[in-house]
Formats: sequence, C-alpha cells, structure tokens
Amino acid sequence: MLRPLSGRQSSLDHGLHRRLVMLMGARVGIAVVSLGVALGIEAVGDEFTTAEWRGFYATVAFAFSTTVIAGLILHRVIHPQRFAALNVATDIVIVTALVYFSGGNDSAFSFLYLLVTASAALLFDERGALATAMVAIGAFGAVLVATHLAWLPSLAIVPAESVGTLLATWIVTSGGILVVATLASLLTAELRRTGEALDARTSDLERLLTLHQRTVESLMSGLLTTNERLEITSFNPEAVRITGFSAAEALGAPVEAVLPGVSAIASAAAEEADAANLRTRMPYRNRKGEPMHLGLAVYRLMEEARASGGFVVIFQDVTSVVAMENDLRRSERLAAIGELSASIAHEVRNPLAAISGSIQILRDQVDAATRTEERTHLMGIVLRETDRLNRLITDFLRYARPGPAVFESVDVSAVVEDVMKMFETIQPGGIEWEVEIPAGIRVQADPSKLHQVLWNLVLNAAEAMPDGGAMRISAAMVGGEPSQETANSDRKVAGDQSKTGSVEIVVSDNGVGVQPETLERLFDPFFTTKDDGSGLGLAAVHQIVEEHGGVVRLESHPGKGTTVRIRFSQAGVAS
Repeated sequence: MLRPLSGRQSSLDHGLHRRLVMLMGARVGIAVVSLGVALGIEAVGDEFTTAEWRGFYATVAFAFSTTVIAGLILHRVIHPQRFAALNVATDIVIVTALVYFSGGNDSAFSFLYLLVTASAALLFDERGALATAMVAIGAFGAVLVATHLAWLPSLAIVPAESVGTLLATWIVTSGGILVVATLASLLTAELRRTGEALDARTSDLERLLTLHQRTVESLMSGLLTTNERLEITSFNPEAVRITGFSAAEALGAPVEAVLPGVSAIASAAAEEADAANLRTRMPYRNRKGEPMHLGLAVYRLMEEARASGGFVVIFQDVTSVVAMENDLRRSERLAAIGELSASIAHEVRNPLAAISGSIQILRDQVDAATRTEERTHLMGIVLRETDRLNRLITDFLRYARPGPAVFESVDVSAVVEDVMKMFETIQPGGIEWEVEIPAGIRVQADPSKLHQVLWNLVLNAAEAMPDGGAMRISAAMVGGEPSQETANSDRKVAGDQSKTGSVEIVVSDNGVGVQPETLERLFDPFFTTKDDGSGLGLAAVHQIVEEHGGVVRLESHPGKGTTVRIRFSQAGVAS
C-alpha cells in the first residue's frame, strides 16, 4: 500500500486527502474527549476495575498513536481507497474498545458508531457507508454478547441486563446506525454531485477568464478600464507599449496622468445618456516624450441594472496614419497648385523672354556718349533679375510637370559618391561631412531623380550651417512598419514587405534647425526660411520620393540640427 517518494506527488486526490485529514482530526478529538470523560468519571469515584481503566487508557493511547502514524504516511499512499477503509476499520476498533471498557450496554460512547458511519459516508459511496454500518452493528453486538456472557472474566464485568434488554438496545442502536448511514450517504451523494457541478462551473469560469485575459493581451490596441473616480483598474500590454507606462505604474493612477485629455471625454460620455461611446483623435506624448497621435474611443462600463461602473478606453497609435493623411492632403494641394501654376508660368515666361531681349537690344544700341554708369547698372539689374526669374520658372515647371521616372536598380553608395564629388567643388569652409553606407545596398529608382533628391538635401544641410558644422549621410536596410489601423487587413502585405526590406537614407546636420511651427510647411512649394530661396527644393524632394512609392520624414530641433529620413520600400541587397 505504501511506496517511497520519487520526486512526484502522491496519487491521492485533493478531495479524498482533505476528508482523510478531517477523519484523523475527528479521531484525535474523540480521543481527547474520551480521555476527559474518563478523568471525570475517575474523579467522581465511579467504580471501575483496574483492568477497565488500563484498557480504556490503552485504547485512547492507541487512537493517538494510529492517528500520528496515519498522518506521517498519508503523503506516501498509492491506494487511497484502501487506506481510507483501513482508517474506518481502525475507528470501529477504537470505538468498540471504548464501549467495551466503559461498561458495554451502559457505555456513554456507543454513539460514536454513528460518527464513524457518517465519516464512512463522506469517504465512500452508498455501498461503502452501508458496509461500514453493518460492521459497526456487528461490533456493537459482539460487545453486548461479550459483556453478557463474561467472555473476559479478568475485567470483572458483571452482566446485569437481561437478554431482552440487550437485544432491544442492540436493535435501537443498529437502527440508528442504519438511518445515519442512509441519510449521510444520500447527503454525501448530493454534496458530491453539487461539488462536481461546482468544479465544472469553476473550470468553465477559469477557461473563460483565461480566454478573456489572452484576448485582452493579444489586442493590437491599448485597452484600459477605470472606476467611477477615473482611476485605472486594468492596463493591457499594448497600452504599456504605446504609453511607456508599466502596468504597475498605471494601476491605481488617475487616467489623466497616463492619457491627458481622456477625463474630459469621459465626462462628456457620462453626461450624454444616449451616447454609447465617444471617438476622437488627439496628439499625445508618451513616457519617453515622443510625439504621437492616438485614435481613441471611450465607452461607459456597464454593471448590473445598467449602472455605470466606470469607463473602458481603447486607443491605437495612429501616428503613421496621420502622417499619411497629411501627405495625401499635401499631394492633393500641390497637384492643384501645380496644374494652375504651370499654365501661369508658361504665360509669364514668354513676356520675360521679350523683356530680356528688348533690354539687351537697348543696351547695345545706346552709344557711348549717352551711356552712363547708372543706366548700365540698371539695365544689368533688369537682365540679372530676368534671368533669375526665368530660372525660377524653369525650376517650377520641372516641379509642376516632371518627366516620367525610369526605374532601375541603383547602387545608393555610387549615387551618394557622385553627389559628394559635386559638393566638394562648392563646399563652404568649416563644413565636415561623413558618409556611412554599406556596400551593395540598392534601390529601385530613377538615378537622375535620386541624384536630385540627395543633392537638394545636401545643399539644404550645408546652408543650415552658416558657421560650419558636421553633416552625415547614411543608409541601411530596415523592415516594414505597418500601422495599427491597417495591421489586421494588411498583415500579409506588411509581412511580405518586411521580408523584402526597405532602404532608409538619412541626411543629418547639426545646424540651426527649424522651429516647430514651420516644420509642417517645409515641403510646401514656395515656402522657405531663406532670404534667397525658391522654396522648391524640399517640395521637389517630397514629390520625387512620393513618385517612387517611398516616404520622407523630417525631424528638427532648433539649435541642434535637422535629420531627413527617406525610405524606399522596393529595395534589395546585391549578392
């Protein structure tokens, strides 16, 4: 029945283990009570023989010792049902001995047979309880017969009762034992069924809670809940990633400390009884201070009787979506401007040519006698400004109506090398530059237009450092970055893009930088921060990159410099 432990738990199930512990505890309690009763009887001077007292105390000691032994070996049992049967049999022996040594028919301990039978109903099924009852009835009958016939004369037990009295006592006690066995069996069976149903419901609830937890943790949206005081009560992993706050920091904190502006939205949702939720977008800075845009929805958290118990806030990082929308609006605006301005530029260019030609003829026809230094200077200004205006219109026409791009596999390092050779011929003093481009990085692009993009960026970087500085050009392979809002529908596309990779070209300087209020307008045509700039350089950069299916991002901090990042999605590495 026993085996040595081998690093694993006993096969004893938790429920039976608990009931056996309760049984052994009850046995200890019975032994203690029996000992107290015996001491009380001895104190009042009831006449018991020395043999009776010895037998009684020996029975109590046996009850204590068997309980200790059973407790020590309980965790090593491999046949729990047999072990339980042995314990019940031991209890019957102990009760029988107590009854025998305390007077037989006159014993105050005969009721303990009822407790043993009830405990058997807890440990076994109906048949086990009835079998225990029959054994207990037999043991009690044996005690009555032994005391009546004085089978153990050494105990000096004097049989005083008649056979009829003993039989009546046995029948009444036996009936009580059978009734207890039957009722306890029925009650135990009902409790067992209820326990099984409760275990099933508990298991279902645990599975439901696990599913709920995994669903919340798997969401590609940040999710938090609040109580009525707008204190955060739950915070999923995506919310941790977006905000930069850990769950430990967020739980219990006011929602306004994590998502500023949400309190006002929640208050609006609470005041509008018919509004199920409120959706909005808002600018946001995470724990690291990074600027973002969040798409956000606030729902009232309903409890029983449709009472509001707080709010549910679901939010997504839509920074890339906002950037794409801005690019789209800019492209639409530039397209309209380009169509209108191109026709105007053509009309302006013809009069310019006539003005320039006329001034040159007049300058040649004026004789030396009438030519003065002032007149020559003024005509020179007209010719120079006419030429400048003509170049501006030429640049604008090139921007407004660019030629079709001819795509081919272009070595990025080769194009950058050509650009920097040209830059060396006009390189202002005090400017240092560094190129870090791994060999073999290529993009699908029009070589001349890629050259134009890099040339414009290099010139802008140099002009942003009038007192000298450092410029750096780098390129690297990067993975795709699908946005949250398009992650579900475009997951396959994003996955394919991340496999092929993209190339990111970065041009940075440590010049004067750009003020935040003008940062968004730098790609607009004719917008410039330079006194003699045309405002078409960065506009052309944006247009060409967009034509190549790429994206351009500009980061700038006043007094610290500017960084321009260009990403081309169709790229590869030369083998």
